[in-house]
Amino acid sequence: MKPSFSATKSAVLDLPEPNVPVMVMISFFIIYAIITHMQPQTFIFFGIVGSGKGTQVKLLMEYLKGKDSAPCVYIGTGEIFRAIAHSTDLDENVRMVKELLDAGRLIPDEMTNQLVLQKIDTELSAEKHCLFDGYPRTVSQSEVFEGKMKEIGRGNIKIIYLELSKEEATKRNLLRGRHDDTAEGLAKRFDEYVNKVVPAMNYFKGKNGYTIYAINGEQSVEDVHREILEKINL
Repeated sequence: MKPSFSATKSAVLDLPEPNVPVMVMISFFIIYAIITHMQPQTFIFFGIVGSGKGTQVKLLMEYLKGKDSAPCVYIGTGEIFRAIAHSTDLDENVRMVKELLDAGRLIPDEMTNQLVLQKIDTELSAEKHCLFDGYPRTVSQSEVFEGKMKEIGRGNIKIIYLELSKEEATKRNLLRGRHDDTAEGLAKRFDEYVNKVVPAMNYFKGKNGYTIYAINGEQSVEDVHREILEKINL
């Protein structure tokens, strides 16, 4: 026996209408879901040695994890190079990078790009937030980064620029007491930052899909974090 359409329609029409409180609650949960859902975020952190860049990356990751259920991917060249330095992998590229690190030499752009792109391909997916620390550091790397972001369809990239004077950076680094934080060594790193890293950041100025947020890095850790959240509107 076929079901009667008129009977079905009549049954639906006979159902009680949701009362106002129920409708309000449903609307509330719909609005809440929309508001609390965050689009996948992409950040690049720039800052002179001593600016507290690594600390601010960690604080932002913790904030994102508390605000949103989407996982965060951290891509830092320092972490990548340290992993290679302790690796027992016999791959030719790994061996070459280890030799350069042991000799205290800079890793060429081509190798750095290859390592970062590999990490992007293996760890980053569309629904994840991503934070880049220490990359890109040259204009050449910025060009590769831009191409990769276009390829995987990530836009609205936020660049966090922690501004810190050389004087304050020198004071902070000398207070750390690390053996390589000499005045001469720091001066060399500052020159490299000005001549290579700042141009790598400025490459993105005025480009569609990229916004640079200048942050006062001379504040306390808490105030820097607060200013970052205010400026990126999170």
